[in-house]
Amino acid sequence: MKKSLFAIAAVTAFAGAAQAQSSVTVYGLLDVGYVGGNDRLANVPNTLNPQASRVAGTPAGAVQKGNLNSFSSSAESTSRIGFKGNEDLGGGLSAFFTVELGLTPDGQQAVNSGTTQNRQTFVGLKKNGIGSGSIGTQYTIVQQQVAATDPGNTNNIAGNLIYPAATGSNGSQSNSIGAAYTVRTNNQLQLNSDSFAGFKVNAMAVMNNKNTTEFDGTGPAGTTTVTGGLNNQNGWGLGANYTWNKLYVTANYQALSSKQDGVTITNATGIAVPGTAGAPTVGYVGGASTPGVNVKDNQWYAAATYDFGILKAYAQYINRKVTSQLNDGYYLKRTAQQIGVRSYITPAVEVWASGGLGRYTGFGANTANLTAWQLGSNYWLSKRTNLYAIYGMAGTSNTSFPTTANPNPNPSSSNISNYAIGVRHTF
Repeated sequence: MKKSLFAIAAVTAFAGAAQAQSSVTVYGLLDVGYVGGNDRLANVPNTLNPQASRVAGTPAGAVQKGNLNSFSSSAESTSRIGFKGNEDLGGGLSAFFTVELGLTPDGQQAVNSGTTQNRQTFVGLKKNGIGSGSIGTQYTIVQQQVAATDPGNTNNIAGNLIYPAATGSNGSQSNSIGAAYTVRTNNQLQLNSDSFAGFKVNAMAVMNNKNTTEFDGTGPAGTTTVTGGLNNQNGWGLGANYTWNKLYVTANYQALSSKQDGVTITNATGIAVPGTAGAPTVGYVGGASTPGVNVKDNQWYAAATYDFGILKAYAQYINRKVTSQLNDGYYLKRTAQQIGVRSYITPAVEVWASGGLGRYTGFGANTANLTAWQLGSNYWLSKRTNLYAIYGMAGTSNTSFPTTANPNPNPSSSNISNYAIGVRHTF
């Protein structure tokens, strides 16, 4: 009897110890307030082809204007809820996971049902003194370093060329998250080293390859349609960071590839119809995170910060080039550089300012110049709650980007002003 009691006590103690070494944390952020803005998209007459239209359904020379005044959300930070956990496996080895979903506190559905609902979902292992590895939907290595080196802390108000965004904007030309670089990917393996003499190395690999053939017998009598082909999404990235006292320097490169080689064959004609030819799309200008199919997407980012004590200084550079897999001369390139400062002027009042210049170039396109600036402030009520006020402006000079469907489009330009006042609470 005593042996049985001792055995039960030992098992109970072991289970309690194991449970104590595991932890799950619920965390999140809610950001709500007033958002306003004005944007303008000008459709400049094309002297080479006056009938061409940059904006579908509008005549040459037309101007689209919009303004917004709304009680909205996620102006300073995207609202979210997440769950993360860690389990100590012994010997310096641990397992960890994160599940993070976007929230829309001002929408009909509190949990965001759009494409950004799954902000992060991954699981991995970590070895003390070596580093960690994880697989799932994750931020890219460029996004992680932009978040660490952006003077505006990647807020969602216009005026930032490295993390171009706008809250409540009427036009996709203004709301350009994803235009500068790829923020997150699915099917990603990420490796992060521990710090060695101030150096850290980060790497990622993306892989999602499919090769399918489907038979469809629903066509006209006597015909059979065969569809299928490749649908491969791959990529890799490598970055390094260095910290020395108050200096932080980072350099990162990531290359993504999209290949679609679908065909449709009808036995009545014996004609093979190729799949989408693919090329950088106009949507890339407006911030589409998937800039076409059958493309090579190369991105690199470098930045440095230095903490002077009274303020922290920032310098950033981003470069992205999307090239057709079928024609290396068919490309679209975006570059931008930005500087900024951030400082506490009192223990409770934090301010920042940034300004940047950039440029679009591409296949047969005239150069487009980009400009942006932003001012912002936080009033910290506590470590978890702050009031904020942000104002920013961004603009693009006259340019045109030909496509296969519209090889001689009208030039266009866009400008936006965006502002917000709100409250943010983290938990």
